[in-house]
Amino acid sequence: MQNITRETLIKAQKRDLRAFEDIYKESSGFVYNVALRILNNRQDSEEVVQEVFLSIYHNLKNFRFHSSFKTWVYRITVNCAINHINKMTKEKNKLKEYSNSLIQTTDKFQAPQIEKIDTAQEEMINSLLGALDPDQRTCIVLRSFEGLSYKEISDTLKININTVRTRLKRAREKLLNLRKEVAGNEL
Repeated sequence: MQNITRETLIKAQKRDLRAFEDIYKESSGFVYNVALRILNNRQDSEEVVQEVFLSIYHNLKNFRFHSSFKTWVYRITVNCAINHINKMTKEKNKLKEYSNSLIQTTDKFQAPQIEKIDTAQEEMINSLLGALDPDQRTCIVLRSFEGLSYKEISDTLKININTVRTRLKRAREKLLNLRKEVAGNEL
């Protein structure tokens, strides 16, 4: 995203589609990777990428260069991913309520199968990330996978830096406990 110049952003703010296309080409992979690490699902991540760029397009006029563009995009991506998780949770709860009310047809309402991951390591990472709550997962992704500093995470999520530290500590503790459980089960 370093190749996105201030001039390109200003042109895009004025609805220059070529400038917006340049922004998309330069940052869509980044947005997808952040969304994928938070959601653990490729299809959902693709949907979030679309939501993020619609949001960027509609709100770019409000970007005032007070923070870096990357931080601003992080925030939009994280918000869209968390909103997507909340939406999916509500839909799953509605489906569960509906299926419970129709006992005769319960077998028709099965959870969708999780998309198979290419490697065992990626599957393990996604499984571990999936065990974390969305706030912890977001902090771990931004710190461990995206390499943000605590301050950058704090700015991106608009939370206190101590909250970032706490979420990361709790997430790491939970991941270590899960790892110990898995190791204990293999013996």
